Amino acid sequence: MWLRRSKTRARVHNAQSPKFACSSFKDVNSLFCVVDYGGGGGDGDNLESPSKPSICHRNRSVKALIRSLSQPALPLNEQTAPEIRIPGSEQTVIIYFTSLRVVRRTFEDCKTVRTILRAFRVLIDERDVSMDPSFLDELQRILGLSEKSKLTLPRVFIGGRYIGGVEEVRNLHESGELKSYVEDLPAAEPGTCEACGGYRYILCEECNGSHKCYSEKAGFRSCTSCNENGLIRCPSCSTAPI
Repeated sequence: MWLRRSKTRARVHNAQSPKFACSSFKDVNSLFCVVDYGGGGGDGDNLESPSKPSICHRNRSVKALIRSLSQPALPLNEQTAPEIRIPGSEQTVIIYFTSLRVVRRTFEDCKTVRTILRAFRVLIDERDVSMDPSFLDELQRILGLSEKSKLTLPRVFIGGRYIGGVEEVRNLHESGELKSYVEDLPAAEPGTCEACGGYRYILCEECNGSHKCYSEKAGFRSCTSCNENGLIRCPSCSTAPI
């Protein structure tokens, strides 16, 4: 009797386990199946070099797609326009911004972009439209916008190529792609400019900052060497406007 019971137990122990199936876990079996990605023999033993992308690669692809979808849509005139470039500025970063605090969000966006780009310690040409209004006209001309078009700041050009505003720069920085944009640019000289103290502007020597010049024949006239604020760009740390 004891031997008979023992054999029965052995048969039950060695019996093939029933195939797992459950209506709520119907895909579990397929997860444990060995899939042949390589196509070598059909036995499913070629797992070292699958032809399908890995889970990590698919995860990165999905994140990149989400970032691209989360970026704000460009206006129609910028969507259909060809790539915007500034000739002769391939070795620098150009930022059009404002230092005025009238619109707090605009000021904070400009500050954020300048902080991000300055951290890379590359050559940056900062063009403050509040210090020189001609930069605003210059930017509208580069982007192909009319004078009545609404233009938000900041606007960034890297290596002569138009990048975008604060959202584009922030997304590139968070994804780590911004470094590849600036890594080939020349490094900026450390320290603060002694000529302008880092303000990028100095008083005009022709009119001493008054934007008016006097002559006995013509009387007072507007100075042609400076902007309407009586300032000129610092020749030591700034490049001439295009």
